[in-house]
Amino acid sequence: MGHTRRDGGRLGRIRRSYEQGADEAGGERPLVGYVALLGGYAALAATAAGAVALTRRRPLPRRPAPADLALLAVATFRTSRLLAKDAVTSPLRAPFTTYQEPAGPGEVTEAPRPGPVRHAVGELLICPFCLTQWVATAGVAGLLVAPTATRWLAGGMTVVSAADVLQLAYAKLQQAAG
Repeated sequence: MGHTRRDGGRLGRIRRSYEQGADEAGGERPLVGYVALLGGYAALAATAAGAVALTRRRPLPRRPAPADLALLAVATFRTSRLLAKDAVTSPLRAPFTTYQEPAGPGEVTEAPRPGPVRHAVGELLICPFCLTQWVATAGVAGLLVAPTATRWLAGGMTVVSAADVLQLAYAKLQQAAG
């Protein structure tokens, strides 16, 4: 019965000890925001699983095709980077982030805004590594619900990734020649 104590018991102690660690800005960790994000992800994943269950007329394949995995890997990389760093997508992040500085060709560095939920969402939106889980889940669900459309969209982002590599290589060649 120790967990019903006035100080919050064991969970309260865990939360307080965790929040004593400061983030890079010196503030408390936004556990409430993280819980909201975890709940949101779980709800979206459950909705995707439900959509798959309702729309699949055939049993699920035993495993994804290697070509689909490769396509989704590149598309997930590019889509996550586009959402997290691209200057043009900054209006989508603006309610949760503040502009810091440019960060390379077409990219910006931003910081999360204060407030437990805004900070947690801001951290998610500026981190391509963090967004990858969300984007990959959408891609895998898309392959199961609408495989043709998903392959076309993933193919488009894969082409963008290849074009980015070529643009950066061309810029390096110009610098070396110039």
